[in-house]
Amino acid sequence: MGRFAPSPTGPLHFGSLVAALASWLDARAAGGRWLLRMEDLDRPREQPGAADAILRQLDTLGLTWDGSVLYQSTRAARYRAALEQLTRAGQTYPCGCSRREIADSALGIDGAHVYPGTCRDGLPPGKPARATRVRTTAEPIRFVDRIQGECLQSVEREVGDFVVLRADGLFAYQLAVVVDDADQRITDVVRGADLLDSTARQILLQRQLGFPTPRYAHIPVAVNAAGEKLSKQTGAVPIDGAHAATALARALLFLGHPPPVDLPPDDLLPWALAHWDIGHVPRVRALPAPQQP
Repeated sequence: MGRFAPSPTGPLHFGSLVAALASWLDARAAGGRWLLRMEDLDRPREQPGAADAILRQLDTLGLTWDGSVLYQSTRAARYRAALEQLTRAGQTYPCGCSRREIADSALGIDGAHVYPGTCRDGLPPGKPARATRVRTTAEPIRFVDRIQGECLQSVEREVGDFVVLRADGLFAYQLAVVVDDADQRITDVVRGADLLDSTARQILLQRQLGFPTPRYAHIPVAVNAAGEKLSKQTGAVPIDGAHAATALARALLFLGHPPPVDLPPDDLLPWALAHWDIGHVPRVRALPAPQQP
């Protein structure tokens, strides 16, 4: 069981297309199902109409999904239940620290500041709770990524106790994605390598909540000429449905599966399914996006 979980902050661009295509191919080539989830928890960042635009783009590209689309914005009660389970087990604590107050701590594996544990043993006098953090442990998390290979991370040392309920009242991505993957019975997560450093945190939460851990495969992130991840913020161009075959061919090339140059457009996806081999995906964390013809 695979899934694609875009955030509706804008339409699909090349970077999100390669993630969608890789996860679709990996699920379909194995005879599995492919689910679609909208990660629309962060409403201030959501672009009106983006979710529907993404659905139309996927349909035009031929990347059909199974079942109904799951919207995270409808799942608050489920996330709250998971948070309460963690709290009953003593795995969380309230935190009163602002970002400014932890700005002097060391930088972690993903460039964010490692939380120094200020509120771990209780809120300092006069400091109100702002967020909720999960307790990490010194035991390293080890997993084998199907593309990137063996990974090892000490969440306590390299990230620190991390937020599961934000100061603005929104459930954090790390908690939501773990609950959703478990509830949807996802067995294989194929996504961009920008999320590789989040995986150990998610495995930790899975263990604390008693959830199974899926297999992970992190494809290279597509970057522009300046080395920046393709995104709405870096001016990534939306996928044009009128040139769907060209976009798919570029994505396959990026994923290490260059299609024959004379292949008819309608045969692209059947060819890709017949030839999909995740071992051909480049074992790097970032790659320049192929130039548009």
